Amino acid sequence: MPNSVLIKIQGGMLAPADKRTEEFVAKIKLGGAVRGPLKQMQPRNLAFHRKFFALLNLAYEYWEPGEINHKYGTPEKNFNRFRKDLTILAGHYDIVIRLDGTAKPEAKSISFGNMDQPTFDALYQSVLDVILKKINVLKDMGEDEVNALVDKFLEFG
Repeated sequence: MPNSVLIKIQGGMLAPADKRTEEFVAKIKLGGAVRGPLKQMQPRNLAFHRKFFALLNLAYEYWEPGEINHKYGTPEKNFNRFRKDLTILAGHYDIVIRLDGTAKPEAKSISFGNMDQPTFDALYQSVLDVILKKINVLKDMGEDEVNALVDKFLEFG
């Protein structure tokens, strides 16, 4: 299974690190074997992951979509779309080709199994840069001010 993550636990055993890997491992019969290329990765910092989502939530609270009328209707404020759009604007995306032949950017997964800590650090900084450019209320603040707000946001969360 691609992008499975195992963590070393006491006794030298490996255990699933996420739900998807846990479900995969549960399907393996007792005595069954799994083969694949394994590589050690730097563990992700859960506290920094929470800080990233606090940054996203803060920006989302201040963001106003503006007046956009489209042939399909008026967009509603949606956190998941907002998060994915910021990720794309920050340059962390893949281009996918749709069935009709058009190309579309798709946000890369930020799951622990798909992104190591150095890449996640770069994503945080890139998203912060986009937020400072795109969210009107936060434009006049510096990086340090926004990070201080995020830290306060975490205290109340």
